Amino acid sequence: MKYAGFTLIETMVVIVLLAMCATATAPVFVSWRVRDQVDARANALLGTLSYARSEAIRRKVRVSVCRIDAARHCLAAGKSCPSGRADWSCGWAVMAEHAGVSLLLRAQPALDEIAVASGLTSLTFTPPAGQAIGNFRNFGIAPRAAAASMRGAGWQRCIRVAAGGRARVSDGACGAAS
Repeated sequence: MKYAGFTLIETMVVIVLLAMCATATAPVFVSWRVRDQVDARANALLGTLSYARSEAIRRKVRVSVCRIDAARHCLAAGKSCPSGRADWSCGWAVMAEHAGVSLLLRAQPALDEIAVASGLTSLTFTPPAGQAIGNFRNFGIAPRAAAASMRGAGWQRCIRVAAGGRARVSDGACGAAS
């Protein structure tokens, strides 16, 4: 009687080959995940800025995008996020001002793994054309990674908001020409 199957040595060879493949592909997977998070965060902020501008035009009121705390209240200038960071990684919200009252329109949750740096604590769009108030309207998005390989310009995105209120995203750091 003949038995069909694998020997112990054949099984061990397959396991070793699978372990080698997993070891070789793990850094690539981590890099892909981090780059995807940076792109997703940049696109989320770009979408939020476009939404805020369109709501300022549609509602004919001032609409602001601001950094928020855990209770979705705008953070004051100089105040850190609940995580202790002073950037926009704690999330942001779109607030419409109507009769002196701020109305929450949309909020984006925190993501501490991705740094969203800007000199602004809020950005306001005004009717009738949705112009942006403030200067240095740049947002730098980059991974908050310890690995030196993830700190280059290829890992960063920059969102620039023109005086007319239109935002665009570009590859690289905000200081780089694009």
